[in-house]
Amino acid sequence: MNRREFLAVSGTGAVSLAFPRLVAAQGQVSPGIDIANKTVTIGAFTPVTGPVPFYAILTHAAESYFKYANENDLLDGWKINYVTYDDGYEPARSVAVTRRLVEEDKVFALAAPVGTAQSVAVIPYAKEVGLPMIGPIGGATALFSERLVFPLLPDYGWSAASNLDYAFNDLKAERVALLWENDELGRSAKRGFDIQMEAMGREPVESIPFEVRNTDFTPHLRRLANVDAEVVILFGSNANLAAGLRAADRLGFDAKWMAPFFTADPTTYKLAGPLLDDVYFSSWLGPVTSDAPEIAAYRDSVSKYYPNDPIGVFGLNGWSNASLFVTGFKKLLDSGLPLTRENLVDVMETLNDATVGGAQGVSFSAGDHRGARQEGIIQATEGGEFKLVRDFKPYPAKVFDADL
Repeated sequence: MNRREFLAVSGTGAVSLAFPRLVAAQGQVSPGIDIANKTVTIGAFTPVTGPVPFYAILTHAAESYFKYANENDLLDGWKINYVTYDDGYEPARSVAVTRRLVEEDKVFALAAPVGTAQSVAVIPYAKEVGLPMIGPIGGATALFSERLVFPLLPDYGWSAASNLDYAFNDLKAERVALLWENDELGRSAKRGFDIQMEAMGREPVESIPFEVRNTDFTPHLRRLANVDAEVVILFGSNANLAAGLRAADRLGFDAKWMAPFFTADPTTYKLAGPLLDDVYFSSWLGPVTSDAPEIAAYRDSVSKYYPNDPIGVFGLNGWSNASLFVTGFKKLLDSGLPLTRENLVDVMETLNDATVGGAQGVSFSAGDHRGARQEGIIQATEGGEFKLVRDFKPYPAKVFDADL
């Protein structure tokens, strides 16, 4: 049985003659759709516990967006019911949570689930039940190759290539090293980094993996000091970046540092303090201080619903991924098609050059689920502020078009 056939027999059969244009000819919709009450139930896994509990900020921001959408009637009378459970940032638990969301809560889709390795681990089960994954907050290559998955985040390989391009062409560095988390996040970054290095006719002075729970980077930094690295590009968590900066400070190792967008955030400043000053970050999101209506709405809503959460690119990430689901579901409502998971996938593949939360130029098509397609460079400044130091431009073509 193929996906189309599976979805045709797995609908809830909940029919309302008051909404005939929303109902398939055979009178079926997918689980999670309550036509009578105009409610769609969606869900996500999130690390409330585990090594990165502050990642809950992502889910708080996503939840704030869904409340904002409900209050401002962004879905023409339809309301969102958002259900989340803790997975401890453990991929096996992410799968268990997703099963619970599907089998007990009857979710229509996953929306803004948190974690790269975690989202990748869920893909086989999502394919088994035909569950769309909209805006998984991760950047693994595997997320771009599945029809059910619509990542707003870039592949971390593209971001690593953008960092490398900036290091060589703007910072005029000659000796660049990579520190990469030994999971799908870091491996994706390493693939893009290696491709871009080759495209530029260069070689890294070091490429060193580390474990996600690593708190002591002294051995890694000694190796980087021994090869006189001028720029260190780190792909890992906020905590990893802070630990790396502390180790460099202890050793007296002076280099420029670069990191992915989600570490350009007040949460990282709380961990690293002034050591974060002058660090560079590639970012597919606009500056959080922007006057753009979507970014201003993020600041206002998070301040309203989670006043203790910092306003930063980390939260804007969660907000924007939630916005992607609302954008897609609105297109599904406007299409007049039955409210099925498969039709959600179909309309998502028609999204073109859209503004989605803090991201611009977001597009999906059949066979191409690369959502964000450009990045700028942000730099941390004194006092935990962040500024755009290089405007947005397309990802290096050699990496963006590669089969990562």
